[in-house]
Amino acid sequence: MKLILSNENIDNKTREYAFTEADFERIRKLIYSYAGISLSKGKQNMVYSRLARRLRANGMTTFHEYLNFLERGNSEEWEAFTNALTTNLTSFFREQHHFSILEKHIEKRKNQSKIQLWCSASSTGEEPYSMAMAMVHAFKSFSPPVHILATDLDTNVLAKAQLGIYSIDKLEKIPKEKLKQFFLKGKGVHAGSARVRPELRNMITFRQLNLLDESWPIRGPFDAIFCRNVMIYFDKQTQYKILKKFVPLLAPDGLLFAGHSESFQHAVDLFKLREKTVYELANKPR
Repeated sequence: MKLILSNENIDNKTREYAFTEADFERIRKLIYSYAGISLSKGKQNMVYSRLARRLRANGMTTFHEYLNFLERGNSEEWEAFTNALTTNLTSFFREQHHFSILEKHIEKRKNQSKIQLWCSASSTGEEPYSMAMAMVHAFKSFSPPVHILATDLDTNVLAKAQLGIYSIDKLEKIPKEKLKQFFLKGKGVHAGSARVRPELRNMITFRQLNLLDESWPIRGPFDAIFCRNVMIYFDKQTQYKILKKFVPLLAPDGLLFAGHSESFQHAVDLFKLREKTVYELANKPR
């Protein structure tokens, strides 16, 4: 998931660059228009700390100069700008009950020639790999008829996800039998880390996607969509816009998984609650 970092204490007197209220408001508008992220007014210090690095990297001396450069449309810098203002908090099998529900849901569809799942905020890969492990368990096979699309706005985390290599401390909550089944322990210079089995990686396609883009180069139908702990960073209007675009991509009896603190009560015309933080289409085609 994408998470806005907590504020960071900075002594204004020690700042390397001048940073005005106008600079901050301009940044708030830019990140909202590009990524739909609403920065609260208490994030000035965090924003300064993260973006000062971009000024240094580009050899610039003022935020005004940097933001002008950004607005001229440099695509690589837009990625760096967005990545600088966000970080990722995720873990394997987070909200465990969702994976049990997913398994039961897919077990009813085993007669399908292909199962399609979408993880719409894959971060560093823990969520889509957890989905893949659940599918192996459901089909009792390392080659189930399942394809998982895993997308994220942040290209840095997507690169890490594609590698599928994790430090051992990231795997502490995974039961030992699952570790042995799904991970290859590193040796020598790779000691202290483990890689997911290639069968899991082969099940997943990682792609960059901005949920705020007017059109998504994605084809459904998906049997399930995971969009967890993402919507809390968007306002209700933006949430509704994204949810509306999920509707035609979800199979008529597909499921939408949300985060534990997310509710879509403002979109009851689109989705209805099926069980805890799991939604289905409000109006299923007949």
